[in-house]
Amino acid sequence: MEAAAKNEDVALAADKKARQAHRGILINRLDGYIKIIGLGWIATLLRLANGEDPAIQGRELWRGLGIPLVSIGLFLVAWGSLAPKVVTSLGTIPGPVQVAEEFGKLIDDHYVEREKAAAFYERQRVRNEKKLAKNPDAVVKVRNYTGKPTYFDQIWTSLQTVFMGFALATLIAVPIGVLGGLSPTVDAAVNPLVQIFKPVSPLAWLPIVTMVVSALYVSDDPMFEKSFLTSAITVMLCSLWPTLINTSMGVSSIDRDLMNVGRVLRLSTPVQIRKLILPSALPFIFTGMRLSLGVGWMVLIAAEMLAQNPGLGKFVWDEFQNGSSSSLAKIMVAVLTIGVIGFLLDRLMMALETLATSRAHQ
Repeated sequence: MEAAAKNEDVALAADKKARQAHRGILINRLDGYIKIIGLGWIATLLRLANGEDPAIQGRELWRGLGIPLVSIGLFLVAWGSLAPKVVTSLGTIPGPVQVAEEFGKLIDDHYVEREKAAAFYERQRVRNEKKLAKNPDAVVKVRNYTGKPTYFDQIWTSLQTVFMGFALATLIAVPIGVLGGLSPTVDAAVNPLVQIFKPVSPLAWLPIVTMVVSALYVSDDPMFEKSFLTSAITVMLCSLWPTLINTSMGVSSIDRDLMNVGRVLRLSTPVQIRKLILPSALPFIFTGMRLSLGVGWMVLIAAEMLAQNPGLGKFVWDEFQNGSSSSLAKIMVAVLTIGVIGFLLDRLMMALETLATSRAHQ
């Protein structure tokens, strides 16, 4: 009986270790993904819960979560203590508490505006139904709500604009970069243009783009607003260079033996590009795309401020011109929002790179 009980305990212990090892494998797989978005400490917590070495996991948790929290806390303390000492024409610099309160007010304003919009459409619906009840052949008009855009509307507009500009830049930069990496002649032809136009500021491009769009984009029923196109094209012109340069570098650095294999197998050029060149150059391409998206986001805010196009840049400029007691706090909200969105956009590109790279090597 004792031997049987001992064997049962051994079997249970072995089963427990096997389940623990299986959970460890799953946690390691999860860790590879969540580290991309800066949440690697979640995997550390899961390892602690799985019974792995508390000392090692405790150090990892401190490094992954504790140190960043302490750093943010010190920043907030320094901000809160130093901000009241700086007096401007609009009053003292707002501290974290005032900025958080102003952010709450912007959220409330958003919901109030949404309620006004819902009430407007409801009144319009009732009015049209009454009109049709009296005369089924009557022509009813459906108008869009024309209330002021909220802070979150401005964020959404900026995101749409930057992704449009980034997509256009990618569609132009990647093919040219591939050609430049494959052909020294194309590279020699493109390189001078890259070096000339890469340093040009968005503030220099914006007037030219505005005039060109106004002259060429003429339509009674336009698909996009001119202000949207102006900002998107400005973003494109300033952000395509990192992707182009990195793509060309990645393609030109591909192992020549790999290209020779493609020639031996008599693969067509499109097949070589799709099966050999792009998968090998993918890390370089995504590095360029990450840089391009970051540049595009910075360019967009400047372009919106200068051209007064809808978006976060215009929000910042309007608050600066407004000069109310809450303007500085709202500007600080926008600054933090711009930074957080920039961080999230970079993490999004990292996640897409991991996904695309893993699929390319399957």
